[in-house]
Amino acid sequence: MKKTYLILSLLLVTAFAKAQTEEYPQNEVKLNIANTIAIASVEFGYERFIGFNQSVEIIGLINDRINYHSESGSRKFNTNSIKVGYNYYFDKESAGAGIYANPFVKYRFGDFTQDTTIGDQIIEVETDMDTFMVGLGAGYKWNFGDKFVLGPFINVARNFSEEVKDRFSAIEFNAGFNVGYRF
Repeated sequence: MKKTYLILSLLLVTAFAKAQTEEYPQNEVKLNIANTIAIASVEFGYERFIGFNQSVEIIGLINDRINYHSESGSRKFNTNSIKVGYNYYFDKESAGAGIYANPFVKYRFGDFTQDTTIGDQIIEVETDMDTFMVGLGAGYKWNFGDKFVLGPFINVARNFSEEVKDRFSAIEFNAGFNVGYRF
């Protein structure tokens, strides 16, 4: 009888332990395909799940343009950014899916140049775009078979650079549509 209890106990402990283990992919790579197509800005990232409905992410942005300003005429952005964020997913049914909130910090570095005419002379005016930002984002993510993910998002951030605020704005918006793969 003791052996039966022991075997049943071991089976229950094993089943409980297996139920407690993560049964979903822990990693995700993603690309903001909308901004890549629309403004030639590459935004790629890595997301690591730290719980069923929580993750941390790191995003790299190449040619990061503030509030979708164009490079028409003689304007040129030479800016890149790195963003670190936390995602909280509100869907309790599927891991890392549904509506989510994304508080983050971001650091942009680089410069912006624009030709300006003063009298008869054309001079190049350069703005130092180095700035630290704090922001909040939200989005929705569809999870297909715990492998492929798609979803729109929007972010708003506050930058803390006087030079950037004087030339552009203190508040920055970013939106897009991520395509990702989980493993």
